Amino acid sequence: MTRPEVTYGSYLALDDLLSLQRLRSSPEHPDELLFIVVHQASELWFKLILHELSGLNDRFDAHDTLGALTSVKRVNALVRIVTSQLSALETLPPQHFAQFRGYLGTSSGSQSEQFRAIEAVSGLRDPHFIQVLEEHGGIPPLVARALDRPPLQTQYNNLLLAGKITLDDVYADEQHRPLQMLAESLLEYEQGFAMWRFLHVQLVERILGPDVGGTGGTLGARYLQRTVSQKFFPDLWAVRGGFYKG
Repeated sequence: MTRPEVTYGSYLALDDLLSLQRLRSSPEHPDELLFIVVHQASELWFKLILHELSGLNDRFDAHDTLGALTSVKRVNALVRIVTSQLSALETLPPQHFAQFRGYLGTSSGSQSEQFRAIEAVSGLRDPHFIQVLEEHGGIPPLVARALDRPPLQTQYNNLLLAGKITLDDVYADEQHRPLQMLAESLLEYEQGFAMWRFLHVQLVERILGPDVGGTGGTLGARYLQRTVSQKFFPDLWAVRGGFYKG
């Protein structure tokens, strides 16, 4: 049997992909498509970020410093992309969102399993994080698998242990330049992630206001504000203080 020719549309499954934007407002609100596309696109980028973070973990396991550096640089590029998408939602006037918000039901961005998995892989393990997961139906399998892996900070520390190198050595000795570049790229990842959080807070306040609860019964901007200062790499931040002690 002759296989059908692979075309641009069939390879990307465009018929399926473009049929997934199902507006619920009635009559259809013209801005709901924007809302759906931005969030669906974000989930696709989250899928790729998780894929790349898995590869990063593999390179850490193999003690492949340069490979890990390459992986982090790609992850950072993806985080910049998913962050820039938020600017599209800045064009959504609050009165327009209010007109179709009721059709969202209990859906909330806090229910994104992929986003929670990214947080878990990156190193978020505190009790509040677990509590939020349990309040939204328990820990999803995807997140549970991420929690089974060592946080990225631990992975980086293990890389140093394998070479019998301290974090102070990394910044004091130029021969460890690749490890320093990796550390700085990991901090760039954290800063990019924090920027996404910050802009998300600003976006929610811009559309909902600072005191309006989020969809699905969440705390909206007030909850998001609590997440901005969360740290994935406390050791990489702390090492800087050593250069300024008398």
